[in-house]
Amino acid sequence: MFILSFLFFLTAILYSSVGFGGGSTYLALLLIWGIPYQIFPVIALCCNIIVVSGNCFNYIRAGSINFKLLTPYLISSIPLAFIGGTLSISKSFFEILLFLVLIVAGILLLFNFRSFDDTDQAHRKIPKIFAFLIGGSIGFISGIVGIGGGIFLSPILLLIRAGKAKDIATAASLFILINSVAGIFGQFTKHTIFYEIQNYWLLFLSVLIGGQIGNFLNIKFFPARVLALVTSALVIFVSIRMGLKLFI
Repeated sequence: MFILSFLFFLTAILYSSVGFGGGSTYLALLLIWGIPYQIFPVIALCCNIIVVSGNCFNYIRAGSINFKLLTPYLISSIPLAFIGGTLSISKSFFEILLFLVLIVAGILLLFNFRSFDDTDQAHRKIPKIFAFLIGGSIGFISGIVGIGGGIFLSPILLLIRAGKAKDIATAASLFILINSVAGIFGQFTKHTIFYEIQNYWLLFLSVLIGGQIGNFLNIKFFPARVLALVTSALVIFVSIRMGLKLFI
């Protein structure tokens, strides 16, 4: 558990430094470590909430979150994240879906990491129906797997130039927080053994500390594009490691 906690700690540092929670990589690590898959989503979603809550509090207090940008995506993502969380799926399907989620997320980050430091003020007005489709799709997949969805939202919004890079990064944190809460409520409808969660308190403590460090690094030291590139490398590495476990 100590090694797993340390890896959660490092994951929280990297992901929080670019406004993410780390849910996708927590899930992959739990799978690699052989933790019962029925409690994967709850552990990952709890870790997400712990990591991004501090960032969201700071962003809201500073007035940094562009609610006009975020709202259309949340309207559709919240109910679908809840619905996704209520679904029970087989372990084999869960593993394949998680593998695909990691691969796609890693590639999206890799091809868009430069945009995280983009100072270009120009952006497009995205039609509401398009925003609803993006938010709903991300929310549904996030609810099923047990992630917050920010690792998809940020690269997609940067790709379509839906807003300034800074606005997208801060909006993604709140998107992750709210989607993670909706996903947990969906998980509550299943007969998951929640009393087992207390056995993983060290993971929660690790991401709490790592999340604060990551937020500090983002603010004080490294360009966001460097952190996004490192994060994408981590996601791709973990997905490859997971793929080797699944298919070889």
